[in-house]
Amino acid sequence: MITALVDITEDFPILKRQINGHRLVYLDSAATSQKPQSVIDCITKYYENTNANVLRSVHTLAEEATVAMQEAREKIARFIHANSYREVIFTRGTTESLNTIARAWGDKFLKEGDEIVLSPMEHHSNIIPWQQLAKRKGAHLRYIDLNKDGTITIESVKKQISNRTRIVTLSAVSNVLGTINPIAEVAKLAHEVGAIMVVDGAQSVPHQPTDVQNLGIDFLAFSGHKMLGPTGIGILWGKEALLEASDPVIFGGEMIAYVDRENATWAELPAKFEGGTPHIAGAIGLGSAVDYLNAIGMSRIEEHSRELAQETYQRLEEIPGVIVYGPPYPRTSVVAFNISGIHSHDVSQVLDAQGIAIRAGHHCAQPLMRWLDVGSTARASFYLYNSGQDIDALVDAIKTARRYFKL
Repeated sequence: MITALVDITEDFPILKRQINGHRLVYLDSAATSQKPQSVIDCITKYYENTNANVLRSVHTLAEEATVAMQEAREKIARFIHANSYREVIFTRGTTESLNTIARAWGDKFLKEGDEIVLSPMEHHSNIIPWQQLAKRKGAHLRYIDLNKDGTITIESVKKQISNRTRIVTLSAVSNVLGTINPIAEVAKLAHEVGAIMVVDGAQSVPHQPTDVQNLGIDFLAFSGHKMLGPTGIGILWGKEALLEASDPVIFGGEMIAYVDRENATWAELPAKFEGGTPHIAGAIGLGSAVDYLNAIGMSRIEEHSRELAQETYQRLEEIPGVIVYGPPYPRTSVVAFNISGIHSHDVSQVLDAQGIAIRAGHHCAQPLMRWLDVGSTARASFYLYNSGQDIDALVDAIKTARRYFKL
């Protein structure tokens, strides 16, 4: 039996809810995580005591807000081992971060005939920006072949990387398969041909220690709401030299240094990429979430996420008629499955009737669904507040669903 990391369920107010007369079993953290009381209180405290715009006024509230946001930025820089807080850009989330890289770096440096290497397991947010960039610049997309279990090998990566490759972009962890990709090794291959390495860390940063220096990558995108923080806040990390060389994509507000009637110059990093009033409460709330994660320890969270996902995979495979996707080991945080004869949406509804929240659909990964030859899957995703009891509830509910549909 897998126990909770520590007795933390009391820290999450929503987990006290009853759904349809049952204890809430929240297994949809890959879509968004729940928030501890400390994060909720931090955001409330900002609005009750410090609410003001940053980097503009010099009154007390504005200075307090500016300091609080800067402290959050520095916490996040340390959390991912950035060289400097200047490399940490606040965005609305992973999607905006990836789009910004495609516009800021890609539009400036990509040329006709260049190649972008990615995989079929990517979230739409790590496909569409590159599709659009390729169309704008006359570049080409090259997809890494997947093994039957949904993993990639270095050999399959080598087959797609060439002297024309300028961008390699991969999710560190698949949001459907739970696959853990060999990011550091792929980054080395990218750099050998002069390409940049972009990483979608939406599913990895919340679940495992992240060191951008050891990974050897160039850009990293992730979202606050998947790691106990509020919605609408995310991070674009990039090497300072690359950010300096890239062009801003949102103009106005505090991203300028000087403006006259005909021209403008840009502020220093990170303000260069943060035009307009930022999501101040979101940034401060994300800083509080980082405090909470650090207090528990990311290595412990990583081990816990892997144990939960691997046991769930094994137990679901034992149920007749259940098909589980992705590798049995190593995997982390998410387990996608189908029950033969039942649509994934029906599975989700039956589970919801028993208080179990999962996701059903294509998970913003339609190319992967086509590779799997399915229209959709059900997906259970775990986080630090889940335990073996939640796996038991999921397994029992799936068996109930099969009986309900007389399978």
